[in-house]
Amino acid sequence: MAKQLILCDCSGTQALNPEALSTTTGLRCSPVYSALCSTEIDAASAAISSGESVICCAQEKRFFADLAADLEAPAPAGLDLRDRAGWTADSGDLLPKMSALVAEAALDLPPSKSLDVTSEGLCLILGAPEIALAAATRLQDLLGVTVLIETPGEDLDIAGLGRGFDLIRGQLRQAKGALGQFQLRFDALQQRDVTGRQWGWSAPRDGAVSDCDILLDLRGGTPLFPAPEKREGYLRADPRNPQAVADVILAASQLVGTFEKPLYLRHEPLLCAHSRASQTGCNKCLDHCPTSAISSAGDHVTIDPMICAGCGACSSLCPSGAITYDAPPTEAQFRRIQTLAKAYQDAGGTAPRLLVVNDHGGEMIQLAARFGRGLPADVVPLEVTALNAFGHAEILAALAAGFADVSILLAPGADPEVQASELALAQAISGSNTARLLDIQDPDALSDTLYDSKPATPIATPIRPMGSRRQITRQAALALHATSGQGKAAPPPLSLPDQSPYGAVLVDQDSCTLCLSCVSLCPSGALGDNPDLPQLRFQEEACLQCGICANTCPEDAITLQPRLNLDPAALSQVVLHEEDPFACVECGALFGVKSTIEKITEKLAGKHAMFARPEMARMIQMCDDCRVQAQFHQKDSPLAGAERPRVRTTEDYLSKRRDH
Repeated sequence: MAKQLILCDCSGTQALNPEALSTTTGLRCSPVYSALCSTEIDAASAAISSGESVICCAQEKRFFADLAADLEAPAPAGLDLRDRAGWTADSGDLLPKMSALVAEAALDLPPSKSLDVTSEGLCLILGAPEIALAAATRLQDLLGVTVLIETPGEDLDIAGLGRGFDLIRGQLRQAKGALGQFQLRFDALQQRDVTGRQWGWSAPRDGAVSDCDILLDLRGGTPLFPAPEKREGYLRADPRNPQAVADVILAASQLVGTFEKPLYLRHEPLLCAHSRASQTGCNKCLDHCPTSAISSAGDHVTIDPMICAGCGACSSLCPSGAITYDAPPTEAQFRRIQTLAKAYQDAGGTAPRLLVVNDHGGEMIQLAARFGRGLPADVVPLEVTALNAFGHAEILAALAAGFADVSILLAPGADPEVQASELALAQAISGSNTARLLDIQDPDALSDTLYDSKPATPIATPIRPMGSRRQITRQAALALHATSGQGKAAPPPLSLPDQSPYGAVLVDQDSCTLCLSCVSLCPSGALGDNPDLPQLRFQEEACLQCGICANTCPEDAITLQPRLNLDPAALSQVVLHEEDPFACVECGALFGVKSTIEKITEKLAGKHAMFARPEMARMIQMCDDCRVQAQFHQKDSPLAGAERPRVRTTEDYLSKRRDH
């Protein structure tokens, strides 16, 4: 059975046109109800029982889920048309926007991946004795509690503390991990000795290691981890705030059992351009990971999925595609963008504007709809899991798909530096300011900004590019610049900001010796050689601007130029530098670089002990095969040995026997 839209105008507060929606979306639409969650609950029950129904109400999602459970039916899908479209002060046509939202909701997106994390409730509490011991007393019946006393010389009546929790004394030197798998290292560790009549402490021990599931930090001051609010299982509170302490104690008591940890990223180490042969290349993901979940592992990086908080910054910044966002996958994000644009246009709309938000922005939209003017009719909201994962490729794909402009609403927890750098790159590639960041925290101010802004003219011929993020960026850039009156002719190379992942390699031909060290270490294959001639070749489209070639070059002959070359020549190899080959003085075979062989001959012939004689110096100008032959046959050859003894035969043995 095809899906059916169950429409409700929420007590007549929004206008819905079921016939028009059915025409534009291809889905059956119910009559327009007014109170599905109260007086018309029978209609809701019938729709849920029939299955394959989408109830166009997000506010009462939990109510409909509970109703489905009572009916022993699957929970219905929900779609928020009211806050994102219906409740608005704009008198314009809402059909294109509603059609776009319905089309996006109907997409069959892959489910998010996760792994199970088990916490047995082993909790370490840090803090001043009076605070930590009070917290331990409250948690001792719920968790396996250990209290660490870090204050040296603290005089405690340990015998009066009972046996409800463990007590240790020492210095916490290192902590790593996350919920269910924290790893700890202590110095001067002493455990409470509960044997005998007078309890005491064990002998201090350095380098002691232990594990726990939960870390409750009540010390105040510097946290144990970067971005502590994103480290699952690590709870901290200001000890001077009793309510905050009570909140984290309650939160800790709930962290027992098996939990699903989302897997936010997909990682392909072979594509990573982090390093080659100890030459440093790209460090963008390492520099911007807020939780330090990414670490160097030689030529590539590794990602600890337990520490990753899913901010998505690394996936936007990665030049090679070694790291891509996977919750949902990057390709699903592009499908959502393109579906919204196409459905809006197919329903008769023109010049839609895209508003990108996360859950924080989604709440602001709801507040603006309920208490203010809501969103303009041409502003289509797109809620994403991670704002920082919406980078330059996604912005360009939206503009190429037909959106007139793209606004990204910043939110707490997102890295504004990453978002600003990706926006600057998108603006440089598109050649316009049709994308922007909105740093607004007030719902009414958000509405005012969107109503007051004038939309730009969208692309005349929208496209839906496919492939990797780099391929989509190039296709979108070609489409955007084709609308500027230049037709199919590629524009000049687009100048890009520093640290951009697109660009050219420039070679100083006077300095380059064609040693080809850069070729052997290029992680993307952008630099290549010619097996038949001394040439350095380059394919600009493949260059990641990682800098390994420039760091490797012994002559400092390489510099990088950030740019995006849309000419088809960028897809093919071009010669950056070439020289004449040298002909072997013995056989005439071509080998090496003529200028290099001549320089070596000039520096060594007659000036070095190994090449003092003319016949020895001549070997410099021979190919490998001829050089080996010459060395073997030269006088006093190091390859020559003593005369080989004659091979003994049967006749030798028989003649010796006859002689006797």
